[in-house]
Amino acid sequence: MQRLELLKETFFGLDVVQQQILIGTAVAVGGLLAYLLRIRRKVKTIPLGEGWWGAGRKPLSEDDQIHPFKVQTSDKEIQDLHERIDRTRYADPLEDSCFHYGFNSTYLKKVVSYWRHEFDWKKQVAMLNEYPHFKTKIEGLDIHFIHVRPPRRENQKVLPLMLVHGWPGSFYEFYKILPLLTQNHDGVAFEVICPSIPGYGFSDAPHKQGFNTLAAARVFLTLMERLGFSKFYLQGGDWGSLITTNMAQMKPLCVKGLHLNMFLSRRGFKMLLSLMIGPYLPFLVGFSREDVRRLFPYFEKNVWSMLRESGYLHIQATKPDTAGCGVNNSPVGLAAYILEKFSTWTDSNNRELEDGGLERKFSLNELLTNVMIYWTTGSIVSSMRFYKENLKSNPESRVDGKTNVYVPTGLAAFPGELMHCPKSWAQLKYEDIYTYTFMPRGGHFAAFEEPELLANDIFHFVKKVEKKF
Repeated sequence: MQRLELLKETFFGLDVVQQQILIGTAVAVGGLLAYLLRIRRKVKTIPLGEGWWGAGRKPLSEDDQIHPFKVQTSDKEIQDLHERIDRTRYADPLEDSCFHYGFNSTYLKKVVSYWRHEFDWKKQVAMLNEYPHFKTKIEGLDIHFIHVRPPRRENQKVLPLMLVHGWPGSFYEFYKILPLLTQNHDGVAFEVICPSIPGYGFSDAPHKQGFNTLAAARVFLTLMERLGFSKFYLQGGDWGSLITTNMAQMKPLCVKGLHLNMFLSRRGFKMLLSLMIGPYLPFLVGFSREDVRRLFPYFEKNVWSMLRESGYLHIQATKPDTAGCGVNNSPVGLAAYILEKFSTWTDSNNRELEDGGLERKFSLNELLTNVMIYWTTGSIVSSMRFYKENLKSNPESRVDGKTNVYVPTGLAAFPGELMHCPKSWAQLKYEDIYTYTFMPRGGHFAAFEEPELLANDIFHFVKKVEKKF
């Protein structure tokens, strides 16, 4: 009581201006403390955990050095490929079936003929090695990545950025966007790290069960730490979207910003309500006209279309090794299995075309180089297992499904993506959305299809985030 009386006496002893200054300062400090307490109470992170995915038992120590790596090939490898191609047995397609039954075998024969007689794998290997490759051992696995630095330039802010691919892609998806990201863009350029997900391409496959996106996120956080980055940006699509989201959930203080070209939200009453009201009164549920155009009719565009396109997912999420036997043994089977996705996931209307529209967005050299990364490393089965590991239980019941993302987020909504997620839905999970862009064209493989559009959106997002620092 004595202290309170003393404070009153001191306060009323001040003149009016001093009282106003004191009150304003108290309000500001109180507001700041309340904000900090709210943030501290609100932000939840995912525990990092630990893992060992190498063969046998975990050793007492592990080589943590980073070693240069080069993609290599041999005449023997190419000869084996050609012999297997020559022994391929085809099935005739149904009349006028186009790509509705999968990869049309009439067009497949043309692709394979090019692969067998014109495709130069040695030349493509040399192209892959134009960027510096490395490997480092993390949790028992040799992790492959490319690391590209921008040309030196005065008054240039260089920001570290990790790009993470998905299935059935690879680090090669980013080869067209890398020169754009490492160029100076109004004083900003990126130092880019592109890892291969364990079990994909030149990264070791896990020897033990349970390697999911949470484990991959932890491995990639270790990689960034090993490279000396304490703060960095992340970008991803497909599995890369979930892995980078997990990284932001695990270490939000390290992730300056998260940019995604595929993103989903948690389900709930708000989503259900918006589906009922959205077609009629979209503004009441935060939908734009473009959201309505992309979403509705909902069942046709988001349920039946997914059922038509997700057969592979059910196979890979249940018995990947069974189907994997065939595509791991036959290069033509592997090409059909992978390239069919580059057709339909780029544009669902490609199902109406006999050639699947593949060469509208990609060259055969580009498509076959991605196939060869899977073929020469024998990684198709381990890449398919990633679905099994991540879908053993309901993803929404996992810790990351229950945890929101609080880092600055940029979302690029491409019209040809498998499913559309409006900003109002994305905000249910991503709480600090800086940019949300309706992209004018492009589908699932954004960096591979529309590198300039994606690069520009990444720069736009990052520059907006950098203004706050």
